[in-house]
Formats: sequence, C-alpha cells, structure tokens
Amino acid sequence: MFAKIRHFLGQLFSKSRTVNNEPLNKVSLIVIILIDIFILVNVFTGLNDISGWHLSPNQAYPCYSEWDNYRTKNNKDKDYQMINLALPNYSNNQLNRQIYQQAEEGHLGKVSPICLQYAEYKDKVKNSQNLQTIKTIEQQQNKVSNLEQSNKNIRAQYDSTLLEKIAGQSSDKSINQVSAEKAKQTLEQNKIQISTITKEISQLKNELLTKPESTNFLAFLKNENTFREVETGYKKASFWYPSIQLSFQALFLLPLIFIALLVHNISQRKGYGLIALISWHLLVIFLIPLVLKIFEFLQVGAIFKFIFDIVGTLLGGLLFLISYVYILIVPLVGFGIIKFFQRIVFNAKVQAVSRVQKSRCINCAKKIRHNDIYCPHCGYDQFVECENCHELTYKALPYCKHCGTVQSSSGLVHKR
Repeated sequence: MFAKIRHFLGQLFSKSRTVNNEPLNKVSLIVIILIDIFILVNVFTGLNDISGWHLSPNQAYPCYSEWDNYRTKNNKDKDYQMINLALPNYSNNQLNRQIYQQAEEGHLGKVSPICLQYAEYKDKVKNSQNLQTIKTIEQQQNKVSNLEQSNKNIRAQYDSTLLEKIAGQSSDKSINQVSAEKAKQTLEQNKIQISTITKEISQLKNELLTKPESTNFLAFLKNENTFREVETGYKKASFWYPSIQLSFQALFLLPLIFIALLVHNISQRKGYGLIALISWHLLVIFLIPLVLKIFEFLQVGAIFKFIFDIVGTLLGGLLFLISYVYILIVPLVGFGIIKFFQRIVFNAKVQAVSRVQKSRCINCAKKIRHNDIYCPHCGYDQFVECENCHELTYKALPYCKHCGTVQSSSGLVHKR
C-alpha cells in the first residue's frame, strides 16, 4: 500500500512540474504556483458562498434557541426576562417577523411558520407603552443598586467607627466621615427606600406580565406541542444540513473537475504540453477542496451522527471508540481515491493503447513514424521482445502483434 502511495505521489509531482516530459524553469513554476494560489482562494470563496445558499437550521428555526433557553430556565423571573428580551430592539422600528423573513432572500428554504407566529407575538409585545415600563423598571433597579452600594460603604465605615468608639478614641480624631449613630440611621433609611422601590418594581413587572399581549405570548411559549414541533424540525434540519452543504459544494466542484479532466486528456492526446500542464494543475486544485469537504463531512455530517448513535447505543459511554472507526475508515477512503486515479488518470495501459493507435510515443505522446523503434523526441524504446516468437511488439499492449501471445506485465510503461 505504501509503495502505491509513493508511486502515486511521484506521478502527481512529476506531472505538476513538467511540460512534454521537460522540467519547467523556475520563473514559469513560480507563475503557475501564484496562479494556483489565486484560483484556490477563489474556489474556497465560491464554496463558502454556495454552502450558505440553503438556510441553516438557525435561519430556518430562528426562534428555537431563544425558546429552548426559556424552557430550561427555572428562576421565577423568567417570564419577565422573556418579555424584556422582546423589547430592546424597538428603536430600530423593524419587526421581528421581517427580520426572520429576511433570511429567505437569496437562499433556498423557508423559515418555520411557527417561528413566524412566534415573531408576531413578540412584535405585539414590542410597543411604546411596554418599552416605557421597561425603562422605568431599569431606572428603579439602578436606584436599588446605588442604595445597596451606599449601604455597603456605610457598613464598612460603621464597623470602623464602632471599633474607634470601643477603643475610646475621640470623634475629632476619627478617620470616618460619619458617626456610628448617623451611619446606623442612614442605613435604616436606605433599607426602607430599597424595600419601597422593590415593591414598585414588582408591581410594574406584574402589570407588564398581565397585559393581553404578554399573556398571549407567554401562553404560546408554554404550549408543549408547538415547541416539540419546532424542536423536531430543528434537529432534523441540523442532521441533514451538512449533507445538503456537501451536495451544493459537490455541485460547484464536479463540473469544474470534469472540464479540467476532459481538457487534460484531450491536450495529452494531441500533444499540447502547456495546456495539459495547466489543466492538470486546475484538476488538482479543484480536487483538493472536494477531498477536504468530504473529510469534513465525515466528521460533522449525517454519517458521523449515524455512527455516533450506533456506538452510543451499543457501547454506552465508550464513545471514544468512534476514533478507532475513523482511524480505519479514513485510510480506506484515501486508498480508494488513489486507486481511482490510478485506474482513470494514470492508467498506463489505456494511455499506451491510445498512443499506439495514433502513432504517438508511448512515453511522451509526441508524433512518431510507424516503424520508429526509439522516440526521436525523448529517446524512449517503443518495443519489447515477445516471449513466444521473439519478435518486437509494442510495450504495454496485452498481446503480441505477430503471434498473439499474451504478454507479461514486464512490458508496462514506466514514465520517467
């Protein structure tokens, strides 16, 4: 296996650096490398664009994350927090439904109708009266925070003043700004204010939560069946999204690969060395992202999740065994790719048959005369002695042209 990989890589680099079996000069090689980099960057840019053509799970179900967070919270203030979450963007005058539907522009797929309904409920909550209520609550909460901070500072001074008093130190030598009695009085007043403001905040929150638009929105959020429908749709979209992305990426790359391979084969047959070199570089450039995306898909796509679920079911917590599965699968995939290229792109027998039929050199594919034993362009020996009749017959062809005896594999072409 390693010998085949080494042979494959040798052929790959050889084809990338030669024109008609002659090495490229350094300037030409640098120019081609720069062109390769430019094209590769544009290929990845195109792949990134086409990958986002279909709506992602978060775009198709924009309400799921917010809704799921609400359901998992256990704090008693979660209803108010949800209503508050619907209000901060009021100043831009753009409705949530419009924001959700904007994702459909220039993309395939549709936003979930339930999420659009979710957005409509949020839009009804988002009015000027409710916004003013929220602002008032926030102002009152800031007052409470300031009073609590003031109490914290006063307590520190109060404790220090008590120590000074116990030590018998006179008030005119005290390092604190207030006396113990004054500090205690201020603390009590602040506590009363905090209690009063907290009650006002609680009342404002209750008023906000009991408004019809708020109660309708919260009732919609607490509908178990509706949420389960969104959750099922989101998980299904998440499962298939990597496969959809790979399909669009393949749709982008496969025509380019086919055209590059076609041009390369035609230019090789006709002896257009420079075109063959450029088309070969293009073929490699188009194949690199495809291979990378396939391996990326194997990590996050439907296949990975399928394997993950099977291993999780059979082996419980031994999910690290998935790594062993990938250690086995990835080399096999790589070996399959190498075998494919050896049979399609680098198949010496197929190339030799085509070149003999067109009176071309088996090695460099340039035009030669029918009876030329050696190629005048590259010096390659075109014939081998038949093991049966000992006449000269074409290398790499399966049968002797004189007696028809099957030839051994020793006559295969070994490109220099």
